[in-house]
Amino acid sequence: MTKRALITGLTGQDGSYLAELLLAKGYEVHGMVRRSSTVNFERIAHIQDHIHIVQGDLLDEASLTSLVRQIKPDEVYNLAAQSFVQTSWQQAVLTGETTALGVTRLLNAVKDTDPSIRFYQASSSEMFGKVQAVPQTETTPFYPRSPYGVAKLYGHWITVNYRESYDLHASSGILFNHESPRRGLEFVTRKITNHVARIKHGLLDELRLGDLHPQRDWGFAGDYVEAMWLMLQQDAPDDFVVSTEETHSVQEFCEIAFSAAELDWRDYVVQDERFMRPAEVDLLIGDAAKAKAKLGWTPKTGFHELVAMMVEADLDLVARQQRALA
Repeated sequence: MTKRALITGLTGQDGSYLAELLLAKGYEVHGMVRRSSTVNFERIAHIQDHIHIVQGDLLDEASLTSLVRQIKPDEVYNLAAQSFVQTSWQQAVLTGETTALGVTRLLNAVKDTDPSIRFYQASSSEMFGKVQAVPQTETTPFYPRSPYGVAKLYGHWITVNYRESYDLHASSGILFNHESPRRGLEFVTRKITNHVARIKHGLLDELRLGDLHPQRDWGFAGDYVEAMWLMLQQDAPDDFVVSTEETHSVQEFCEIAFSAAELDWRDYVVQDERFMRPAEVDLLIGDAAKAKAKLGWTPKTGFHELVAMMVEADLDLVARQQRALA
C-alpha cells in the first residue's frame, strides 16, 4: 500500500527536499502551508503538481486535528517553525507559540486521532547553545542561547514526553546547520553566497557581516532529510544527532565562497556590529555516531562541495535576473 505523509513547513528548504525524497519513494505527499496571500511555492514549483497542498496553522490546534483526520497519514514530519535565530529576539513570543507550543498542538492532533502515526520533530543544534561538551551528542546537556533555541528545546522535550507518556512513535532529529541553494536569504550562509554572486556581477561592492569567528557544523540539507525519513522507519522511536562531525568558521565559509567566484574575501567583507547577536553561540560540532550505527546514515556532501554548489546556484540566479531586466 502507498504510504501517506504529512509535512508541515512544506515550502521551506527542508520541506522541499523531504517532499522530493518521499515522492521518489512512492509516498502520497501532503504538505501543509498557512493560509496567506503571499505563499511562496518557488522551492517546490518543480514538484508542486505531485503534492497535495493543504492549509493549516501551528497556532490553531483545530486545523491540525482536522488535517490529520482528513489525510490519515502514516507519517507526520513537523518542519514548520519560526526558524530564523536573529528574528527570535524581536519576536520571542511568536517564536514560542510556533516553534514550541506548535509542536504540542500537532502532537495532540496525532495522539487524539491515531496514536499509531509516526511523528518526526525537527530539533536543532541551537539547543546546545553555550556548549557543555565538544563534540555534542544526544546526551550532552542543553544550554540554549536564543529564544529560538529555547523554543526548540521545549519542542524537543515535549516530543520525548509524549513518546514516553502516550507510547507514540515520536522521534527528534537534532540537526546541525544544514544549507543548500534553497536556503533563505536571511541566513548567513545564503547571504554570503548571494552577495558573492552580486559582487561578481558588479551589482554590489561589499558584504557586511557580524562576528566571523563562530564555528558551525555545516552539512547539505538534501542529505539530512534522508536521516529524517530513516528515523521513522525504525522499529522504536529515538533521538538522533545529525551532523557532518566537522566544524568551520564563518570566515572560512567566506574564504571558500569568494574563492569559488575567483575573488578575495578580504577585499569585500566588512564587519558590522548591527549583525552581532546579543548572545552568540561560538562552537557547534556534532557527533553523529548513533545515527551512523542505528540508521546507517552518513552525509554524502562535503563542506567545500556545499559552498561551491551554493555559489554556483547564486551566480546562475543573478545572471538570470540580469537577463530578465535587460
